[in-house]
Amino acid sequence: MNPALLVLALSSLATVAAQSHDHHDMGWVNGYRQSFNFQCPHGEVLVAVRSYFSETDGSDRLWTFECQPTPEGLGEPSDCWWDDINRAGMEWTSTCTRNGLVAGVQSKYFESVLDREWQFYCCYYKRRCPYSCMKTNDIPEHFREEAEMVIPSYGYFIRGA
Repeated sequence: MNPALLVLALSSLATVAAQSHDHHDMGWVNGYRQSFNFQCPHGEVLVAVRSYFSETDGSDRLWTFECQPTPEGLGEPSDCWWDDINRAGMEWTSTCTRNGLVAGVQSKYFESVLDREWQFYCCYYKRRCPYSCMKTNDIPEHFREEAEMVIPSYGYFIRGA
């Protein structure tokens, strides 16, 4: 066999293998079927969420989050708390109470229903205007897809899911 063809074939195979495992290098906060607790540093809020689905690993997802400092005009958070928890296996929506902003997430996986329960860590900023909330349509069309949601610009915040 021609050595040049062998090198080309092996490099192509390595490229395909690397592309199919890109999800392993994302700084996930959990392993499949594992609980996690993620909190932004004080004065920062969630601005990005990414997840990767695997049917073979309990129909679960790996999760990663990014935080960003809030604009100076908001001041410091005056109060932070863990908001209401949802129950695994049920449809849900959740928005931080008291006009809070999401500054953390914790989740526990339940094998019996192949689902997670969720709870948001919310922070209240006295100088925050609670108006102009909108829901995004940036969600996967199918629950088995990879998901990514990044805040469109500085000064926008996540209030729930």
